[in-house]
Amino acid sequence: MSEPYLSDLQTRLRQFAQDRDWEQFHAPKNLAMALAVEAGELMEHFQWLSEAQSEQLAPDKLKTVGFEVADVFIFTVRLADRMGIDLADLVEQKIKLNEQKYPADKVRGSAKKYTEYATD
Repeated sequence: MSEPYLSDLQTRLRQFAQDRDWEQFHAPKNLAMALAVEAGELMEHFQWLSEAQSEQLAPDKLKTVGFEVADVFIFTVRLADRMGIDLADLVEQKIKLNEQKYPADKVRGSAKKYTEYATD
């Protein structure tokens, strides 16, 4: 996803909220809580599925799950916008940090946390 797309999306979501006089409800605290609620709704779809079942959702279920993923993304973008966070830049920074924490030659095939790897 390109940075202009993300910037345009932030503007569009901001305008959506302004058009409905919802800015008053979009304090960072409220947006973080809404994000957690949406993440919970996403998790609910996978709650009792096996790993294999979670990878083979029926098309209608996949679309529903996709909408939940979209909700999580929307609230993430909205929260970043309200807090003045340059999401595209910080995602890039975070990827670079993760590349340092989890060098491919050391972590390939392992689910350990970075603190569990010996550092040289």
